[in-house]
Amino acid sequence: MLPPSYLQDVQAVSGIEAVPRILEVVCRATGMGFAAVARVTESRWVCCSVRDEIGFGLKPGGELQVETTLCDSIRGQGEPIFIDHVGEDGSYCGHPTPAMYGFQSYASVPIRRSDGSFWGTLCAIDPRPAVLKTPAVTGMFELFAQLIAFHLDAQDKVRASETALLDARETAQLREQFIAVLGHDLRTPLQTLQMGTMVVSRSPEKSATMLPLMQRSVNRMAELVDNLMDFARGRLGAGLAISPREQGDLGDQLRHVVAELTATTPFAVNYDADLQAPVVCDAARIGQLLSNLLSNALKYGDPQQPVRVVVRSDAAGFVLSVANGGAVIPKDVQDRLFEPYFRGATPKHQEGLGLGLYIVTEIARAHGGSMDVKSDDRETVFTFRLPQGAVAAA
Repeated sequence: MLPPSYLQDVQAVSGIEAVPRILEVVCRATGMGFAAVARVTESRWVCCSVRDEIGFGLKPGGELQVETTLCDSIRGQGEPIFIDHVGEDGSYCGHPTPAMYGFQSYASVPIRRSDGSFWGTLCAIDPRPAVLKTPAVTGMFELFAQLIAFHLDAQDKVRASETALLDARETAQLREQFIAVLGHDLRTPLQTLQMGTMVVSRSPEKSATMLPLMQRSVNRMAELVDNLMDFARGRLGAGLAISPREQGDLGDQLRHVVAELTATTPFAVNYDADLQAPVVCDAARIGQLLSNLLSNALKYGDPQQPVRVVVRSDAAGFVLSVANGGAVIPKDVQDRLFEPYFRGATPKHQEGLGLGLYIVTEIARAHGGSMDVKSDDRETVFTFRLPQGAVAAA
């Protein structure tokens, strides 16, 4: 079975409508009974298209041992070979290849891509002698080899254009989805603020009830803006800015993050911190990382199962993990979770910008750490690992 790259080469040549006609003209003009377009590499000789009137037996996709072919010499030397009559040719009368394949006349020229790289050969053989060493015949072979290379290059350009067009369409679609989700996510806290302002203006005595709701709405909008800014920095190549220093009370700072996020949630959240060694990091960014991971767990986890936040540090480094129960995340979804905009198949009421986990990976990268996710029928666990000394290296 041919590797995919060689199958693509066979398909590429089969997609050139002129090739069968080229092989026919080669045979008619030279009187030879076999002509082929071959993909030739250091390890393989693969027939991509063939005209066989002598029963040689090769078909598209068929192979010869590359080291037994003269095409291998052409690949190495880069020069065409024309043999009118093997028995009378001083260079090839004793060569093993003509005897192995039973030919007396041979012609082969290199097919070179536009960048100058060797791709393969246009070749022909026949058990009878032929007149090949003439300007008309050699010029014809070289012209046809250039024509085949031109079509191969054109196919690559068409594929690249199609890929670019598809990427542009996908980008435009993502942009539209992004704007729609951003509008949706901003509308909800804005409506809360608008309603709260109206209530407080009419009934000042209700301010104690409304102000916390309004403050949460402000915090939500600030979070959206912060994520957008972080996303922009990451995409522009600057990366997230961090201010690392040795943190002696990181456990308490992260505990406050957990307390703020879980104040009004029905979830039970278990926070377990064991920091046996100081951690060099940007505490605000690590808090943001935990906030995004915990928000994700509270949004998609099973409310009937507690969320576990585990924080550890020792001589090897710092580890932070957030685990929640709920449905298994499929492997193909896991592979894309940390991409921007990606939200997977989520219920409409749970939509978001799809930036939370992307920001998490950017924070991990800025610190020189790593993120991973594991999901099975028992729980889903997101884990941030920061080896000792990684921040200084980053």
